[in-house]
Amino acid sequence: MRAGALPAVEGFVPVDGHRVWYRAVGTSEDAGQPPVVVLHGGPGMPHDYLVPLSALARTGRRVIFYDQLGCGNSDQPADPSLWTMERHLRELAAVLRALDLSRVHLLGHSWGGMLAMEYALRAPAALASVVVASAPASMPQWTVEANRLRRALPADVQAVLDGHESAGTTDDPAYVAAMLVYYRRHVCRLDPWPEPLNQAMTKLFENPAVYQAMNGPSEFCVTGSLKDWDLVTRLPSLRVPTLVTSGRHDEATPAIAGTVHRLIRGSEWVLFEHSAHMAHLEESYRYNAVIERFMKRVEAEMIELKEVS
Repeated sequence: MRAGALPAVEGFVPVDGHRVWYRAVGTSEDAGQPPVVVLHGGPGMPHDYLVPLSALARTGRRVIFYDQLGCGNSDQPADPSLWTMERHLRELAAVLRALDLSRVHLLGHSWGGMLAMEYALRAPAALASVVVASAPASMPQWTVEANRLRRALPADVQAVLDGHESAGTTDDPAYVAAMLVYYRRHVCRLDPWPEPLNQAMTKLFENPAVYQAMNGPSEFCVTGSLKDWDLVTRLPSLRVPTLVTSGRHDEATPAIAGTVHRLIRGSEWVLFEHSAHMAHLEESYRYNAVIERFMKRVEAEMIELKEVS
Protein backbone atom coordinates (compact mmCIF):
# COMPACT_ATOMS: atom_id res chain seq x y z
CA MET A 1 0.00 0.00 0.00
CA ARG A 2 1.46 3.34 -1.02
CA ALA A 3 1.71 6.08 1.57
CA GLY A 4 1.10 9.80 1.18
CA ALA A 5 -1.49 11.91 -0.56
CA LEU A 6 -2.92 10.68 -3.83
CA PRO A 7 -2.36 13.06 -6.76
CA ALA A 8 -5.38 13.79 -8.92
CA VAL A 9 -6.36 15.69 -12.04
CA GLU A 10 -9.78 17.04 -12.96
CA GLY A 11 -11.30 18.26 -16.18
CA PHE A 12 -14.27 18.19 -18.52
CA VAL A 13 -15.20 16.02 -21.48
CA PRO A 14 -17.55 17.40 -24.17
CA VAL A 15 -20.62 15.17 -24.61
CA ASP A 16 -23.73 16.00 -26.64
CA GLY A 17 -22.84 19.68 -26.59
CA HIS A 18 -22.42 19.74 -22.80
CA ARG A 19 -19.56 19.30 -20.33
CA VAL A 20 -19.09 16.12 -18.28
CA TRP A 21 -16.74 16.49 -15.31
CA TYR A 22 -14.17 13.83 -14.38
CA ARG A 23 -11.52 13.28 -11.73
CA ALA A 24 -8.62 10.84 -12.13
CA VAL A 25 -6.95 9.82 -8.87
CA GLY A 26 -3.36 8.69 -9.38
CA THR A 27 -1.23 9.67 -12.34
CA SER A 28 -0.31 6.34 -13.95
CA GLU A 29 -0.65 2.57 -13.82
CA ASP A 30 1.87 -0.05 -12.84
CA ALA A 31 2.49 -2.55 -15.64
CA GLY A 32 -0.46 -4.83 -16.23
CA GLN A 33 -2.88 -2.89 -14.02
CA PRO A 34 -5.59 -1.13 -16.06
CA PRO A 35 -7.34 1.83 -14.41
CA VAL A 36 -10.73 1.57 -12.70
CA VAL A 37 -13.61 3.67 -14.03
CA VAL A 38 -16.33 4.16 -11.40
CA LEU A 39 -19.98 4.67 -12.42
CA HIS A 40 -22.19 6.29 -9.80
CA GLY A 41 -25.79 5.45 -9.04
CA GLY A 42 -29.02 7.34 -8.84
CA PRO A 43 -29.56 7.99 -11.66
CA GLY A 44 -28.51 11.52 -10.85
CA MET A 45 -26.67 10.86 -7.58
CA PRO A 46 -23.18 12.33 -8.10
CA HIS A 47 -19.89 10.57 -7.48
CA ASP A 48 -19.20 12.02 -3.99
CA TYR A 49 -20.36 8.95 -2.04
CA LEU A 50 -17.95 6.74 -4.00
CA VAL A 51 -14.84 8.86 -3.32
CA PRO A 52 -13.54 6.40 -0.65
CA LEU A 53 -12.86 4.00 -3.54
CA SER A 54 -9.96 6.34 -4.37
CA ALA A 55 -7.95 4.12 -2.01
CA LEU A 56 -7.72 1.57 -4.85
CA ALA A 57 -5.23 3.96 -6.49
CA ARG A 58 -2.73 3.21 -3.74
CA THR A 59 -2.02 -0.18 -5.32
CA GLY A 60 -0.67 1.24 -8.56
CA ARG A 61 -3.64 2.07 -10.76
CA ARG A 62 -5.70 5.16 -11.52
CA VAL A 63 -9.26 5.43 -10.24
CA ILE A 64 -11.44 7.59 -12.45
CA PHE A 65 -14.74 9.11 -11.42
CA TYR A 66 -17.11 11.21 -13.48
CA ASP A 67 -20.42 12.90 -12.78
CA GLN A 68 -22.95 11.84 -15.37
CA LEU A 69 -24.59 14.70 -17.23
CA GLY A 70 -27.33 16.33 -15.19
CA CYS A 71 -25.72 16.10 -11.76
CA GLY A 72 -22.78 17.04 -9.57
CA ASN A 73 -20.00 19.02 -11.25
CA SER A 74 -21.22 18.30 -14.78
CA ASP A 75 -23.59 20.51 -16.75
CA GLN A 76 -27.22 20.21 -15.72
CA PRO A 77 -29.34 20.97 -18.79
CA ALA A 78 -33.11 21.10 -18.39
CA ASP A 79 -33.80 18.61 -21.19
CA PRO A 80 -35.69 15.44 -20.18
CA SER A 81 -34.99 13.86 -23.57
CA LEU A 82 -31.36 13.37 -22.46
CA TRP A 83 -32.16 11.00 -19.61
CA THR A 84 -32.07 7.64 -21.36
CA MET A 85 -29.93 4.50 -21.15
CA GLU A 86 -28.72 4.96 -24.73
CA ARG A 87 -27.44 8.50 -24.13
CA HIS A 88 -25.66 7.42 -20.94
CA LEU A 89 -23.95 4.63 -22.89
CA ARG A 90 -22.75 7.16 -25.48
CA GLU A 91 -21.54 9.37 -22.64
CA LEU A 92 -19.51 6.54 -21.09
CA ALA A 93 -17.94 5.75 -24.45
CA ALA A 94 -17.11 9.43 -24.96
CA VAL A 95 -15.41 9.65 -21.55
CA LEU A 96 -13.30 6.57 -22.27
CA ARG A 97 -12.25 7.94 -25.68
CA ALA A 98 -11.45 11.41 -24.38
CA LEU A 99 -9.26 10.03 -21.60
CA ASP A 100 -7.61 7.51 -23.98
CA LEU A 101 -8.75 4.55 -21.90
CA SER A 102 -8.58 1.56 -24.23
CA ARG A 103 -8.93 -1.12 -21.52
CA VAL A 104 -10.35 -0.62 -18.03
CA HIS A 105 -11.94 -2.26 -15.05
CA LEU A 106 -15.51 -0.93 -14.83
CA LEU A 107 -17.08 -0.63 -11.37
CA GLY A 108 -20.73 0.35 -11.41
CA HIS A 109 -22.77 0.93 -8.27
CA SER A 110 -26.57 0.56 -8.29
CA TRP A 111 -27.81 2.34 -11.45
CA GLY A 112 -24.13 2.50 -12.42
CA GLY A 113 -24.04 -1.30 -12.32
CA MET A 114 -26.95 -1.42 -14.75
CA LEU A 115 -25.04 0.91 -17.05
CA ALA A 116 -21.88 -1.20 -16.66
CA MET A 117 -23.66 -4.41 -17.65
CA GLU A 118 -25.21 -2.76 -20.71
CA TYR A 119 -21.81 -1.42 -21.76
CA ALA A 120 -20.11 -4.77 -21.19
CA LEU A 121 -22.62 -6.47 -23.47
CA ARG A 122 -21.89 -3.96 -26.24
CA ALA A 123 -18.13 -3.31 -25.89
CA PRO A 124 -16.53 -6.26 -24.08
CA ALA A 125 -13.12 -5.72 -25.69
CA ALA A 126 -12.77 -2.41 -23.84
CA LEU A 127 -13.08 -4.07 -20.44
CA ALA A 128 -10.67 -6.08 -18.32
CA SER A 129 -13.46 -6.78 -15.83
CA VAL A 130 -16.77 -5.57 -14.45
CA VAL A 131 -17.82 -5.10 -10.84
CA VAL A 132 -21.62 -5.02 -10.50
CA ALA A 133 -22.17 -3.44 -7.09
CA SER A 134 -25.69 -3.70 -5.65
CA ALA A 135 -27.42 -3.51 -9.03
CA PRO A 136 -30.36 -5.38 -10.57
CA ALA A 137 -30.63 -7.26 -13.85
CA SER A 138 -34.31 -6.33 -14.00
CA MET A 139 -36.18 -3.26 -12.82
CA PRO A 140 -39.43 -5.25 -12.50
CA GLN A 141 -37.62 -7.54 -10.04
CA TRP A 142 -36.19 -4.49 -8.26
CA THR A 143 -39.70 -3.08 -7.83
CA VAL A 144 -41.04 -6.36 -6.46
CA GLU A 145 -38.23 -6.62 -3.92
CA ALA A 146 -38.38 -2.94 -2.94
CA ASN A 147 -42.08 -3.21 -2.22
CA ARG A 148 -41.49 -6.37 -0.20
CA LEU A 149 -39.01 -4.41 1.95
CA ARG A 150 -41.48 -1.52 2.13
CA ARG A 151 -44.16 -3.77 3.61
CA ALA A 152 -41.81 -4.44 6.54
CA LEU A 153 -41.63 -0.73 7.44
CA PRO A 154 -43.65 0.57 10.41
CA ALA A 155 -47.35 0.97 9.57
CA ASP A 156 -47.34 4.73 10.13
CA VAL A 157 -44.40 5.14 7.72
CA GLN A 158 -46.19 3.09 5.07
CA ALA A 159 -49.30 5.23 5.54
CA VAL A 160 -47.32 8.42 4.85
CA LEU A 161 -45.78 6.90 1.73
CA ASP A 162 -49.15 5.63 0.47
CA GLY A 163 -50.91 8.92 1.12
CA HIS A 164 -48.40 11.13 -0.67
CA GLU A 165 -48.02 8.76 -3.62
CA SER A 166 -51.81 8.73 -4.05
CA ALA A 167 -51.95 12.52 -3.82
CA GLY A 168 -48.99 13.05 -6.11
CA THR A 169 -47.15 15.02 -3.40
CA THR A 170 -43.95 12.99 -3.21
CA ASP A 171 -41.94 16.21 -2.92
CA ASP A 172 -43.53 16.85 0.49
CA PRO A 173 -41.01 16.84 3.39
CA ALA A 174 -43.09 14.21 5.18
CA TYR A 175 -42.67 11.84 2.23
CA VAL A 176 -38.93 12.45 2.18
CA ALA A 177 -38.76 11.78 5.93
CA ALA A 178 -40.62 8.51 5.48
CA MET A 179 -38.23 7.54 2.68
CA LEU A 180 -35.32 8.13 5.05
CA VAL A 181 -36.65 5.35 7.29
CA TYR A 182 -36.29 2.99 4.34
CA TYR A 183 -32.88 4.44 3.44
CA ARG A 184 -31.52 3.88 6.94
CA ARG A 185 -32.54 0.24 6.79
CA HIS A 186 -31.62 -0.63 3.24
CA VAL A 187 -29.32 2.06 1.80
CA CYS A 188 -26.83 2.77 4.61
CA ARG A 189 -27.05 1.49 8.18
CA LEU A 190 -24.19 3.57 9.57
CA ASP A 191 -25.19 6.19 12.13
CA PRO A 192 -24.36 8.92 11.39
CA TRP A 193 -24.02 8.62 7.65
CA PRO A 194 -20.51 9.28 6.31
CA GLU A 195 -20.01 12.78 4.94
CA PRO A 196 -19.46 11.61 1.33
CA LEU A 197 -22.91 10.03 1.38
CA ASN A 198 -24.50 13.10 2.97
CA GLN A 199 -22.94 15.27 0.25
CA ALA A 200 -24.23 13.09 -2.57
CA MET A 201 -27.73 12.75 -1.10
CA THR A 202 -27.98 16.50 -0.55
CA LYS A 203 -27.09 17.16 -4.18
CA LEU A 204 -29.58 14.54 -5.35
CA PHE A 205 -32.40 16.07 -3.30
CA GLU A 206 -31.50 19.55 -4.57
CA ASN A 207 -31.69 18.41 -8.20
CA PRO A 208 -33.78 15.22 -8.57
CA ALA A 209 -34.65 15.78 -12.25
CA VAL A 210 -32.60 12.88 -13.66
CA TYR A 211 -33.69 10.51 -10.89
CA GLN A 212 -37.35 11.36 -11.36
CA ALA A 213 -37.17 11.08 -15.15
CA MET A 214 -35.39 7.73 -15.20
CA ASN A 215 -36.53 6.12 -11.94
CA GLY A 216 -39.47 7.98 -10.45
CA PRO A 217 -40.39 9.50 -7.08
CA SER A 218 -38.81 6.78 -4.92
CA GLU A 219 -36.96 3.47 -4.85
CA PHE A 220 -40.19 1.46 -4.83
CA CYS A 221 -42.33 3.72 -7.01
CA VAL A 222 -40.62 3.32 -10.38
CA THR A 223 -42.42 5.26 -13.09
CA GLY A 224 -39.54 6.60 -15.21
CA SER A 225 -37.81 5.52 -18.41
CA LEU A 226 -36.14 2.56 -16.66
CA LYS A 227 -39.45 1.10 -15.47
CA ASP A 228 -39.38 -1.88 -17.85
CA TRP A 229 -35.59 -2.20 -18.25
CA ASP A 230 -34.60 -5.87 -18.14
CA LEU A 231 -31.42 -7.77 -19.08
CA VAL A 232 -32.57 -11.24 -18.04
CA THR A 233 -32.58 -12.69 -21.55
CA ARG A 234 -29.38 -10.92 -22.68
CA LEU A 235 -27.14 -11.22 -19.64
CA PRO A 236 -26.08 -14.87 -20.19
CA SER A 237 -24.15 -13.67 -23.27
CA LEU A 238 -21.89 -11.39 -21.18
CA ARG A 239 -18.33 -12.67 -21.50
CA VAL A 240 -16.34 -10.27 -19.30
CA PRO A 241 -14.90 -11.40 -15.93
CA THR A 242 -17.48 -10.18 -13.43
CA LEU A 243 -17.68 -9.71 -9.68
CA VAL A 244 -21.09 -9.13 -8.08
CA THR A 245 -21.16 -7.43 -4.67
CA SER A 246 -24.10 -6.68 -2.39
CA GLY A 247 -25.08 -6.32 1.27
CA ARG A 248 -27.15 -8.61 3.43
CA HIS A 249 -29.56 -5.74 4.20
CA ASP A 250 -29.30 -4.19 0.72
CA GLU A 251 -32.24 -2.83 -1.24
CA ALA A 252 -30.50 -4.80 -3.99
CA THR A 253 -31.54 -7.86 -2.01
CA PRO A 254 -29.79 -11.24 -2.13
CA ALA A 255 -32.54 -12.30 -4.56
CA ILE A 256 -31.58 -9.43 -6.88
CA ALA A 257 -27.82 -9.94 -6.63
CA GLY A 258 -28.32 -13.69 -6.93
CA THR A 259 -30.16 -13.22 -10.21
CA VAL A 260 -27.26 -11.18 -11.63
CA HIS A 261 -24.75 -13.79 -10.43
CA ARG A 262 -26.76 -16.68 -11.85
CA LEU A 263 -27.20 -15.07 -15.25
CA ILE A 264 -23.54 -14.06 -15.76
CA ARG A 265 -21.68 -17.29 -16.37
CA GLY A 266 -18.52 -17.64 -14.34
CA SER A 267 -19.23 -14.58 -12.21
CA GLU A 268 -18.29 -14.35 -8.55
CA TRP A 269 -20.57 -13.00 -5.80
CA VAL A 270 -19.49 -11.58 -2.46
CA LEU A 271 -22.24 -10.83 0.06
CA PHE A 272 -21.27 -8.34 2.78
CA GLU A 273 -23.04 -9.48 5.93
CA HIS A 274 -22.91 -6.15 7.79
CA SER A 275 -23.92 -3.86 4.94
CA ALA A 276 -26.92 -2.48 3.14
CA HIS A 277 -26.57 -0.71 -0.24
CA MET A 278 -23.24 0.98 0.59
CA ALA A 279 -20.85 -1.87 1.35
CA HIS A 280 -17.94 0.29 0.16
CA LEU A 281 -18.75 2.62 3.10
CA GLU A 282 -20.18 0.20 5.64
CA GLU A 283 -17.37 -2.37 5.33
CA SER A 284 -14.88 -0.23 3.47
CA TYR A 285 -11.62 -2.01 4.34
CA ARG A 286 -12.94 -5.44 3.40
CA TYR A 287 -14.71 -4.07 0.34
CA ASN A 288 -11.57 -2.51 -1.12
CA ALA A 289 -9.61 -5.69 -0.37
CA VAL A 290 -12.20 -7.82 -2.19
CA ILE A 291 -12.17 -5.53 -5.23
CA GLU A 292 -8.37 -5.40 -5.36
CA ARG A 293 -8.01 -9.20 -5.07
CA PHE A 294 -10.52 -9.69 -7.87
CA MET A 295 -8.76 -7.25 -10.20
CA LYS A 296 -5.33 -8.71 -9.44
CA ARG A 297 -6.62 -12.21 -10.22
CA VAL A 298 -8.12 -11.05 -13.51
CA GLU A 299 -4.87 -9.29 -14.43
CA ALA A 300 -2.81 -12.38 -13.61
CA GLU A 301 -5.04 -14.44 -15.88
CA MET A 302 -4.67 -11.85 -18.65
CA ILE A 303 -0.89 -12.13 -18.41
CA GLU A 304 -1.05 -15.94 -18.50
CA LEU A 305 -3.25 -15.89 -21.60
CA LYS A 306 -0.91 -13.42 -23.30
CA GLU A 307 2.13 -15.60 -22.55
CA VAL A 308 0.40 -18.72 -23.86
CA SER A 309 -0.67 -16.99 -27.07
